[in-house]
Amino acid sequence: MAAELDGPRLEPKSGTAQQLVVFLHGYGADGNDLIEIGRAWQQYLPHSAFVSPHAPEPCGQAPVGRQWFPLTFRDPNERWVGVNKAAPVLERFLDAELARHKLPASALALVGFSQGTMMALHVGLRRTIAPAAIVGYSGLLVLPPDVDAEAFAAEIKSRPPVLLVHGDSDDLIPPQALFQATQGLAALEVPAEWHLSPGIGHGIDGEGLRHGGEFLARRWGGSRGGR
Repeated sequence: MAAELDGPRLEPKSGTAQQLVVFLHGYGADGNDLIEIGRAWQQYLPHSAFVSPHAPEPCGQAPVGRQWFPLTFRDPNERWVGVNKAAPVLERFLDAELARHKLPASALALVGFSQGTMMALHVGLRRTIAPAAIVGYSGLLVLPPDVDAEAFAAEIKSRPPVLLVHGDSDDLIPPQALFQATQGLAALEVPAEWHLSPGIGHGIDGEGLRHGGEFLARRWGGSRGGR
């Protein structure tokens, strides 16, 4: 069995956790890469606990980073194979972390970056009880190599609201991936919003962060205000 996941955590700014936000980092990073977003979002989500697990495998291309699955770009199936292989260990972590906070499955939000967005969408749309929301930065919706629309749709168990954010100057995962993902989600009847960050490459800017925090706050009825 794959090693269990762990990573940095932030307790709620106020009281006992009422929600759980799980950050899923990108290829070659680790859980420390995204946990600071939790500090920035405490203003929007004072009752949320945050956790950012390290992906299960050492990264093949980075000496100290981690990966959810290998990326060689030589095999057109590798993303599909990868998300399916990594899903069970992430599922176990999500269930254990919810239990640790004595929270229902509906109190979960998934937030991914790049490869982490691929995992957030893959796992989040297949959970028996829908997460409250999914926020995906600079990622894409992984489709099976030979897309059988009916078989793919049959895998989808949850339709949580999704926000996708992408830089319009991203040369690693092109911004077209944003629109392909929103079209794919629409075909699955998953409600999706999107934001394109002007002048931003493969990263997250302050505006994108604000959109993500406010999106979750609206979902949980705790928006601090602002536009």
